[in-house]
Amino acid sequence: MKQFLKAIITEAGNIALEYVKKVHTLVVDEKQSKELVSEADYAIDQFLITEIKKRFPEHGIFTEESGEIPGAEFRWVIDPIDGTTTFLHEMPFFSISIALEKAGQTILAAVNAPVLDELFEAEKENGAYLNGRPIKVSRRSKLSESVLCTGFACLRAGLEHNNLAYVTRLLPELQDLHRHGSAAIDLGYVACGRLEGFWELHLNIYDVAAGFLILSEAGGRNTDFTGGTSGFYDEVLSTNGHIHDDMVRILSEVKIKAGAKSSQGRRF
Repeated sequence: MKQFLKAIITEAGNIALEYVKKVHTLVVDEKQSKELVSEADYAIDQFLITEIKKRFPEHGIFTEESGEIPGAEFRWVIDPIDGTTTFLHEMPFFSISIALEKAGQTILAAVNAPVLDELFEAEKENGAYLNGRPIKVSRRSKLSESVLCTGFACLRAGLEHNNLAYVTRLLPELQDLHRHGSAAIDLGYVACGRLEGFWELHLNIYDVAAGFLILSEAGGRNTDFTGGTSGFYDEVLSTNGHIHDDMVRILSEVKIKAGAKSSQGRRF
């Protein structure tokens, strides 16, 4: 299955590159305000579903665009283009993200950033790789020496529990803060040591399933903002492990304050 995953995600990347050439003529829809989906998303989605069902007809599949396709024991979790807005704006930070679950546990993962020519892969208990080479998280342990990444899409800006308060609190603590537009790429970057951490609110399993395994196999840590897992996927905190406790302390502090301010309004 490992070679099959590599083959289909590589071909999905090639399909994406063909759509990049004609990005200005693509049909683009709005799933909801500011949330875009293009014909490239649908094309890659259908390609992956077709190939998986051809090879493993009994497997389940869950994709961002097609939802749940029931199956037994194994399930493929897919984001055909993670970072559609970035893709449509002709920036290179978009990816195809695929995770394979067995009995609810992710056992294989791959994230392909085709414009960047980077393929992140991981197998449970067998390490993480970038373009075939083993990767590990960075060893930096101070926030002041750390470069982090986050996301605060306009789609979620109207929510009472949004990312602005977290950004405001954390930014002075960090060496730098980046924003790419693909959670899967961000998690890969933490895994290979380019970043020390990533946090974001209100994500879905297909955004992070592959990235979580890649990061954990590279020595990193994935939790919610409290350091547990009860908040997935509303709260995602992924780090090299060395700055994790400091991040939990700050994020928890902001969350408590934000909760107090919004206690008279809608719940998170």
